[in-house]
Amino acid sequence: MSQRCRTVLAMAKTRVQSRCEQCGHIEPRWVGRCPACEAWGTMQEQAAPAAPAARRPAATSPSRPAVSIRQVSLDAEERAVTGIDEFDRVLGGGLVPGSVTLLGGEPGAGKSTLLLQAADALAASGRTVLYVSAEESPGQVRLRAERLDALAEGLLLAAESDIPAILGLVEAHRPAVLIVDSIQTVRLPELPGPAGSVAQVRDCAAALVGAAKERGIATVLVGHVTKDGQLAGPRVLEHLVDAVCEMEGDRHHALRLLRATKNRFGAVGEVGCFEITGEGLVGVDDAGRLFVGDTPLGTPGVAVTVALEGRRPLACEVQALVATTPLPNPRRVASGLDSQRLNLLVAVLERRASVSLSDRDVYASSVGGVRLGEPAVDLALCFAIASSRMELPVPAGTVVLGEVGLAGELRLVASTQRRLSEAQRLGFTGAVVPAAYDGPDCGLRLQRARDLSKALDVGLAPRRLVSA
Repeated sequence: MSQRCRTVLAMAKTRVQSRCEQCGHIEPRWVGRCPACEAWGTMQEQAAPAAPAARRPAATSPSRPAVSIRQVSLDAEERAVTGIDEFDRVLGGGLVPGSVTLLGGEPGAGKSTLLLQAADALAASGRTVLYVSAEESPGQVRLRAERLDALAEGLLLAAESDIPAILGLVEAHRPAVLIVDSIQTVRLPELPGPAGSVAQVRDCAAALVGAAKERGIATVLVGHVTKDGQLAGPRVLEHLVDAVCEMEGDRHHALRLLRATKNRFGAVGEVGCFEITGEGLVGVDDAGRLFVGDTPLGTPGVAVTVALEGRRPLACEVQALVATTPLPNPRRVASGLDSQRLNLLVAVLERRASVSLSDRDVYASSVGGVRLGEPAVDLALCFAIASSRMELPVPAGTVVLGEVGLAGELRLVASTQRRLSEAQRLGFTGAVVPAAYDGPDCGLRLQRARDLSKALDVGLAPRRLVSA
């Protein structure tokens, strides 16, 4: 073996780095030009210093010995009830002292309005609430408070964006509840980077979480969302907090849904319904009535289903419009529904149920601004499309439930009995369900079908004649 080969093998086994002979800049690999002084041909390879050997940490005495799980006492902390029933429902009964809740949502969804209303109710109950606004001036927040009549004496307002100043306010006033609006606009001065960067969001949240746990302060952090509707910032932000709530809703509609996607003190998936009014956000107990009943009876292309939002069933109306098109590639447009699922169901309708759609545009929408993404909506969407295509209305008083497979089979969906009970409570008289459902009829006239073609035959009575 030549000397050059031995040198190359030795360098491969040894960590090397390149050092500039002119300025001393070090690069992990060789480059022709020094990035620091921009001199050519000055980078020379040399052996890198050996990494320190990893040492096993020495064992120390634990602060508390391990005990049987049966001997661990239960923490029965008194929750801070906001007085807003729908908000308390999502939180699991109120804010737990020492807990940290992250509230996210699109701009204009109503996050600040909801928190200002909750802060006023908590302050009126005798608790000290510190509302830190890092986005708006105190005057802007006061204008909103005037409109909402949220002027309790115990509600303290501050406009700060530095974490040390916020912690100083906490130390001075010792509030029971702390609200920071928002986590993306506060920063630690000693950290590089602007507010909202990954490092700033992570470390600012960690500092506030530490203060909340140490002082037993119920803390709410407002978070921004990305263009995809996901919470902005590092994923570790969601792991740091105890609860994550997301405010959903179309800004052009009055309905808002508050959904808990993480909750260490309550049920995950719980949903609160609100309606935006001139007095702020008002809880809606019977939200299902907001989405049905406005469409004239006998209108083709309309079907009603019962979606499950968390543990709450909501009757929702699905509409479809099938129109002729001169385009070689027909359009498939979905609003409030999964566009990929719409394409799939159009293919199943054409292939398994003989509904001709290859030369038609298909437009589908959910009513009221609610977003429907669960499989239970499949059959209702297929009914709406077929109804519009054949100009046959779905019979009045009928709800449609079921998931549609690629083979055209109908699959049972979760909590079918609860959905049927809600439909009966709202005044519906019939339902089309998969044949696999063997539970009670809940006072409805049930029509069971094994596949999509049979469901359309029993749900759209003259459909066989029209197809023929």
